[in-house]
Amino acid sequence: MRIISHGAAREVTGSCHEIQINGKRILLDCGLFQGKRKEAAVKNSTFAFDPAKDIDAMILSHAHMDHVGRVPLLWKQGYRKPIHCTYATKDLAEVMLLDGGYIQEKDEEYFQKHLKDSMVTLDGALYTQKDAQECMQLFRGFNYGEWFPVVEGVRAQFLDAGHIVGSAMVVIEVTENGHTHRIGFSGDLGRKHLPIIRDPEAMPPVETLICESTYGNRTHDDISTAREKLRDIIVKTARRGGKVLIPAFSLERTQEIIYDLHLLWDSKQIPALPIIIDSPLAERVTGVFMKHPECYDKHIFDDFLSRAHNPFQFSLVRYTSTTDESKALNGTPGPMIIMAGSGMCEAGRIRHHLINELPDARNAIVTVGYMAENTLGRRIIDPTISEVKIFDELVAKKAEVIFIHAYSGHADMADLDTYVLPIQGLKRVVFVHGESAQMEPFAARLKAIHPELVTHMPEKEEGIEI
Repeated sequence: MRIISHGAAREVTGSCHEIQINGKRILLDCGLFQGKRKEAAVKNSTFAFDPAKDIDAMILSHAHMDHVGRVPLLWKQGYRKPIHCTYATKDLAEVMLLDGGYIQEKDEEYFQKHLKDSMVTLDGALYTQKDAQECMQLFRGFNYGEWFPVVEGVRAQFLDAGHIVGSAMVVIEVTENGHTHRIGFSGDLGRKHLPIIRDPEAMPPVETLICESTYGNRTHDDISTAREKLRDIIVKTARRGGKVLIPAFSLERTQEIIYDLHLLWDSKQIPALPIIIDSPLAERVTGVFMKHPECYDKHIFDDFLSRAHNPFQFSLVRYTSTTDESKALNGTPGPMIIMAGSGMCEAGRIRHHLINELPDARNAIVTVGYMAENTLGRRIIDPTISEVKIFDELVAKKAEVIFIHAYSGHADMADLDTYVLPIQGLKRVVFVHGESAQMEPFAARLKAIHPELVTHMPEKEEGIEI
């Protein structure tokens, strides 16, 4: 048995891991790399394997683009085997991938027009909306806790990861030469008490764990403080007549913020100001959320659904659809709240709003999620940087920049320790989905408690023999 990380190896994006068992090859996720545009484009356009010939099955943990975003490219290059996921992930993946295809087409169009060159490859965009739509026929949905066959001698089940709607940890049971070996894959592990979704389940006994380490050496603020901090910055910015810009992932984080804004408005803790969700993708994702109440926690039932209230819609909220509606916001005076994608500010409408609003000291930029290295979002929250480049234009950072760490949907170091240490029969941990500064202290803590534990921090394409 062999494990190879094709992505998210000593970095956070591009999740893609391979398990080779009994002559079969199984992928865990196949996501987009994000960061420096040219470097990410090269990484995204190539595989270390032949999708048409080498891969026998894929298991998908959840629908964030850094985990699912290269599936249409697998299809484009000939992959025709099943993709196993939860039912909610299947529905969300369709929305996310179609939007991803649109972005790929538009980015390629921009590069051809302005730079007279292809962004990615000789044959144009990484993939198209057509590729995204066609690849959906490979998806197979399953319930949490349901065992399903993957390839001969291998079965798997999903457990709730508590990260986003439909997100899953994976337990893979391998029977080889009469011996059964269990491998766990954390996917992206969530936190307790996040709004909307249920808490992560415990990982059952496994011998090998492939574990994310995004915040392996960092502690988050208590999630209960997030709403208060959001309230305070909204009230302060509204008093000075400014706009609150919130770059947010259209999947999960946008819905969480709307949910908290709804609670703040119901309790009259924020003023009556327009809340613009400038993301057609977020509107479509929210529609999928309403189809999957089986993923919700008890609080959302008690606060909203039991009274037939929509948690993601109230009187202050307006969703934009057209580009003209989005552009009109630039000339509209504050106070107002504008939430737009992408979460790391690498694509989408948020970049246009940042060009216009970042130089105005009355405004506030509120970041509510992880910002990978070399992304525009990371440069915006870096206090040592006074100006950033957006669409080849240098833009001064004069707006107030706030990072609410408490909104993070990823487990922090305490959560990760609490998750890993109780796993029975654990012999080996493969650390992925984290920068070295996060995973190395995480590994050291585990080794200090269990010196016999074997730990790996693989480089990209490094194989680990089990």
